Amino acid sequence: MNPSQPAAVEFAAFVALDWADQKHAWALQAAGQAGVEYGQLENTPEAIEVWVSELEQRFGGRPIAVALEQPRGAVVAVLSKYAHLVLYPVHPSTLAHYRQSFYPSGAKSDPSDADLLLELLLQHRDRLQPLKPDTVQTRLLQFLVEERRRLVDDITRYSNRLLAALKQTFPQVLKWFGDVSSPLVGDLLQRWPTWQELQRARPDTLRKFFQQHNCRNHSPGPGFRLTVHWEHLL
Repeated sequence: MNPSQPAAVEFAAFVALDWADQKHAWALQAAGQAGVEYGQLENTPEAIEVWVSELEQRFGGRPIAVALEQPRGAVVAVLSKYAHLVLYPVHPSTLAHYRQSFYPSGAKSDPSDADLLLELLLQHRDRLQPLKPDTVQTRLLQFLVEERRRLVDDITRYSNRLLAALKQTFPQVLKWFGDVSSPLVGDLLQRWPTWQELQRARPDTLRKFFQQHNCRNHSPGPGFRLTVHWEHLL
């Protein structure tokens, strides 16, 4: 047996993942069962997270062996953060040689890459080297980085929607501020959502509002670019 093989691990299931640009094909065989399940997975972090969570719930968090055709890269980075997945990267040349040795005809009836990866995992796992699992701290860091990326994407998406709406309903704001996603713009729109309402505001009210947002002496606060004096809003 390979010295790096986790000898004490009893896998609840064996999964082969054929990674692609748009959709990923997977094949799964539960431990102690002969039948193989098949499915497809969208190439998005959200779809992968849901899929992995479903596997964790289905098999009670027990270890799952996963064979995939990439020794490194995005797929390994995505899956390695899950403690219940034990990854077995298969080099592309290994998979190609295996296919050529056992299925040289190249016929359409030959097994798919997912089938071949699952066959390698089930029958020749002792010849494959599992990835060394990350530490708890590393996995936590990966989750935090992904959560930050999702938050940044959300901010960009909502800022674009707000920008499109302001062009139609309140274009003056786009001339006054360089960043419509800033807290100042958000608070201003909550208080005066239209140009007509802003025009009715008293000068003292406007002055107090901008002072509360650290906009004194025509000096903009961090995170936005004020291009006019607040008096010009009247």
